[in-house]
Amino acid sequence: MKQKRTVFCLVDHKEYDLIDGVFLEDLDGSIKALIRRDFPKAANQDFICSEHLVHYRLQRMDQMIAKDYRQNHRINQKLTRVMEKDAYEVIDVQKQLENSLTFGQRVADAVARFGGSWPFIISFVSLMVLWILVNTFHLFGVKFDSFPFILLNLFLSMVAAVQAPLIMMSQNRAAKYDRMESRNDYHVNLKSEEEIRVLHSKIDHLIQQDQPNILQIQKIQTEMLGSIESQVNELRRLQSYFEENQVTQKTAPRQSKNQTDN
Repeated sequence: MKQKRTVFCLVDHKEYDLIDGVFLEDLDGSIKALIRRDFPKAANQDFICSEHLVHYRLQRMDQMIAKDYRQNHRINQKLTRVMEKDAYEVIDVQKQLENSLTFGQRVADAVARFGGSWPFIISFVSLMVLWILVNTFHLFGVKFDSFPFILLNLFLSMVAAVQAPLIMMSQNRAAKYDRMESRNDYHVNLKSEEEIRVLHSKIDHLIQQDQPNILQIQKIQTEMLGSIESQVNELRRLQSYFEENQVTQKTAPRQSKNQTDN
C-alpha cells in the first residue's frame, strides 16, 4: 500500500492524513476569519482537521442565525410600536358632527335639502302661477296684488333673503365636515404609510439577508457532508484493503502446503 502524506493540525498540532481535513486556502473567507481570530498567525498553507473544522463551521452558522434573529427582532419591535402607536385615534367624522348639531344647524340642513329639491321647485312655481292667475282674472272674487305684483316680488325677496343664509350655513357645515374628513384621512394614510414602510423593510430583510444566509448555511452543510462522505469512502477503501490482505494471508499457507506435498 502506498504511504499517505500526513500533516499537522493548526489547532491541536497532532498528525493527520490529508483526507482528515483541509488547508485554510480552500475554506470560505468567513470561516477562515473565525479561525484567524483564534490563531492570528495562521497562513493559507496551514492545515485544520475535520473535527475542529466542524466546530468553526457550526460557529459560523450560529453567527448568521443570531444576526438574522436580532435583525428580525428589531424589525418586529419597530412594527409593534407603529401598530400600537395611539398618537391619533381614527374617528367617525359623520357621527361626531351629527352628535354636535345644534337646532339652528338642523333647521339650516332641512332648508337646504328642501330648497335644492324638485318638490320645492314645483310647489314654488305652482304657487307663483296661482298667485298671478288669481290676481289677473279675479278668480274666486279675490284681487289683493294687482299687476306688476309688488307684493309677490316682496315675498320672493324675503324668501331669497332668508333662504340664502340658511343654505350658506349648511354649506359651511359641509365644508367643515370635508376639512375634518381630510384631516382624518391624512392621519390614517400617515399611519398606514408608516406600517407599510416597516413591512417593506422586513420583506427586504427576508429577501436580501435571510435567503442568502440560508443558502450560505446550506453550502456549509453540503461541505460538511462532502467531508464526511470523503472520510467514509476512505474508510471503505481501507477496509477493503485489509480484507484483501487477510484473504491473501489465508491462501498463502495453503499454497505452500500443497507445493510441499507434491
